[in-house]
Amino acid sequence: MVELEKANPVLEDVTYHRAVEADDMMAILVDKKDLPRLLGGGAKIVKDLGETFGKRVRLIGYGGDDREFLEDLFTPLAILTINTIWIPDGTTETKVILTGRRPRNMPVDLEKVRKIAQELKGMTLRVEFERY
Repeated sequence: MVELEKANPVLEDVTYHRAVEADDMMAILVDKKDLPRLLGGGAKIVKDLGETFGKRVRLIGYGGDDREFLEDLFTPLAILTINTIWIPDGTTETKVILTGRRPRNMPVDLEKVRKIAQELKGMTLRVEFERY
């Protein structure tokens, strides 16, 4: 990790909160204010992190609301709406409706996104697309 910081000095000033893995994907929570610096420059730092850990890396802003969290998680897909579903047993599910139709080549693995949302925020996600 030290070599990575030497190659990318911006990493020295970033506040990390937590990282969660879901198979070959890793979500890293960093302060929301640090996201623009990490994602700038063609996201070279994200690529370097992915190579270091041997996983696809998704940076998520820490400190935002649930919508911002989900937008970071589902990027590059766009969210149309988010609803809370109350289950009769007293639990809740978060229903995320994504814009457009389900792409043939999904840029996001929905199962991995569900696992990460459950681990980081305790959210049970139900994901749908606007059109079928």
